Amino acid sequence: MTPPPAAATRASGLDRLAQFLPMAGEDYAKLRNLHRPGHDHVSRLSPYLRHRLLTEAEVIDQARARHGAHADVFVAEILWRAYWKGWLEMRPQVWRETQAGVYAGLARLDRDRDLAHTYEAACEGRTGIDGFDDWARALTATGYLHNHQRMCFASIWIFTLHLPWELGADFFLRHLLDGDPASNTLSWRWVAGLHTPGKAYLAKAEVITSLSDGAHWPKGLAEQSFAVAGPSNPVPGPCPQGGAWDRHLPTALLLHEEDLSPDWLLTSGLRPQSTAFLVAPDARSPRPVSPLIKTFVRGAVEDCSRRLAPDLSSLHGPVQGPGAVDALVAWARQSAALQVVTPFAPVGPVAGLLASLDKRLAAENIRLIRAMRPYDASLWPHATHGFFRFHQAARRLV
Repeated sequence: MTPPPAAATRASGLDRLAQFLPMAGEDYAKLRNLHRPGHDHVSRLSPYLRHRLLTEAEVIDQARARHGAHADVFVAEILWRAYWKGWLEMRPQVWRETQAGVYAGLARLDRDRDLAHTYEAACEGRTGIDGFDDWARALTATGYLHNHQRMCFASIWIFTLHLPWELGADFFLRHLLDGDPASNTLSWRWVAGLHTPGKAYLAKAEVITSLSDGAHWPKGLAEQSFAVAGPSNPVPGPCPQGGAWDRHLPTALLLHEEDLSPDWLLTSGLRPQSTAFLVAPDARSPRPVSPLIKTFVRGAVEDCSRRLAPDLSSLHGPVQGPGAVDALVAWARQSAALQVVTPFAPVGPVAGLLASLDKRLAAENIRLIRAMRPYDASLWPHATHGFFRFHQAARRLV
């Protein structure tokens, strides 16, 4: 079993990066799919990247500096995060449809006790399927699951247990420390055969046995996939663009759990009169979210405020819960700001809260400026089709 990250701090993330870097070249390319205890052959940086205690750009730079072209496989894995986010930004209705599917799935559980029993057994690791049950228990205990195990778990959930894929995506989102709406939702859609129509991922017992060095011998897995019902991929809309702030206006800074390294804003000349923190882990699911996630987010916010306190002026928050938008409107008014600058939040719960906040601030004649990182602005527009086409462009841009 893999323990959670030592601490939700940038320093802890940098320590983990330093430990992993020697493996980021050919070793990673050869070993990344193995189901080994401890998982030291993969980076385990994802919780830090998901909350941007570390940034994708700096991790890519260090991997390339150490291994050159031999780091290409690892770099490609990092770029998947930008691909998923850009893809969903241009198709936000997929997130809304998935959320509707979660509520519909939960309603089905209330009507179908057999389905509810299977669902509960899957979440608690009581299905009797070797490997799957261990992964379920490890996920809820640590907040982590190896990437290939996630693929196999999702496949078994859908094709062997016949559970709604949206409920599986929700299960991951409320337990994974690195769970983000884009990567999680679209990875489940990919396994189900919805992201790439007609190409589902089917977990195979012999592959699991081989990759786990014989630790798991699952029996009774589905031998064929089936067509999963769901809307087809929508035509991509325009990719959003970040806003620019007026350097001459009184400014407040709103930070959130999607980006806790605002150094790029500060080095660009932003001088906030006040800084607030918005956190919304409970908004990830209608069901209870893991305490491990809440602890990690809280620690990450505290780390950000400690690291950058001299540049953040007076601190407010973290703000959370049902009254978060009201509290932030009051904070912005009290800070005498005419604009609130916040890092661009990708599609998901935080973006939804910011949309509500935008309307409320506009009524107060206060602008909400969503500033987009250059990394995101350069990569997201290329996520119009599949990953291969995206990767061809992205590898030249980072």
